[in-house]
Amino acid sequence: MYRITIDRDACDGVFACLVRDDRFVEDSEGLAAIETDDEHAVTATFDDDRRDDAEQAAAACPLDAIHVESVEEDAGAVDAPATDTEEVQP
Repeated sequence: MYRITIDRDACDGVFACLVRDDRFVEDSEGLAAIETDDEHAVTATFDDDRRDDAEQAAAACPLDAIHVESVEEDAGAVDAPATDTEEVQP
């Protein structure tokens, strides 16, 4: 499992991440967000084979606003809109 986190203070809407991983979208504030189950989040945990896509998106961000890290499988998750810093797990 891995967690993707977007630092909203660092993001300025360059959107290099969008072309590397289609889970990244532009939110209503013009910043990057992670699309999960038709919602936008700033933190999301995934258990899939797309970590490489997320790491490419993070590497493409010129402001280092995207972080990808390993997490334990029992890490809890809470739904969160893009304006919060809570976590969502699809």
